[in-house]
Amino acid sequence: MNGPVPVSLPSGSEAATPLVRVRQVSKFFGSFRALNDVSIDIPHGRVMCIVGPSGSGKSTLLRCLNQLEKIDAGAIAIDGELLGFRLQGDALHELSDAEIARQRLKTGMVFQRFNLFGHLTAIENIIEGPVTVLKRPKKEAIEEGEALLARVGLASKRNSYPSQLSGGQQQRVAIARALAMKPKLMLFDEPTSALDPELVGEVLAVMRALALSGMTMAVVTHEMGFAREVGNELVFMDHGEIIERGDPRVVLDHPANARARDFVNAVIK
Repeated sequence: MNGPVPVSLPSGSEAATPLVRVRQVSKFFGSFRALNDVSIDIPHGRVMCIVGPSGSGKSTLLRCLNQLEKIDAGAIAIDGELLGFRLQGDALHELSDAEIARQRLKTGMVFQRFNLFGHLTAIENIIEGPVTVLKRPKKEAIEEGEALLARVGLASKRNSYPSQLSGGQQQRVAIARALAMKPKLMLFDEPTSALDPELVGEVLAVMRALALSGMTMAVVTHEMGFAREVGNELVFMDHGEIIERGDPRVVLDHPANARARDFVNAVIK
């Protein structure tokens, strides 16, 4: 393990510079290498779908993008800012917890489990971050939260507690809660895997609309139809490495790698 290294960021317009740059990132848990020399770019307004078998490193990659895990080698930059470190001269200095928390505001993350606060209503869950963390006026946060609830089709559930909502409704509240923090990047870690099949569509519809609105997204998913329809790039991971990537329709219809081909055939069939 060589330790994190600087990312060379290109100059140029926002449109020309990817929002997310991952360079030669590795992550270890003890002697287990969860990520091995991973490099990707996610341009502004694009949707990257990440697929692969269980344990392939997909969720670990998202957690590194959100700094829930510290990388052991390589570097990540979001919106032109190196994550977790400050480069001074030729030396890297690790950021404080407060500085990392500030950087984390650039990303919103939606997990497999909804992680809503059970003692708070839908609107209270949504405004908690803006009011507590961003110090937004409560009235303003409530107005924006109500608009987000309407956006995810849950305006009538404003005062409902999580226990009064279906799994799909809870996940849509979780998406609204993440959007309330105004992130530049949305991360989805298999957001439909814990849902009953009949509830999957309502969550995917919200994600589809979000993608169409221009939100930059990285989505770990087994929903190949969503990846085909909405994704701009599909990345297949196995054993912590990216072994195939490209246009989702090409990768899903004609995977070049044998391991990717076996996985796609098993999932689609």
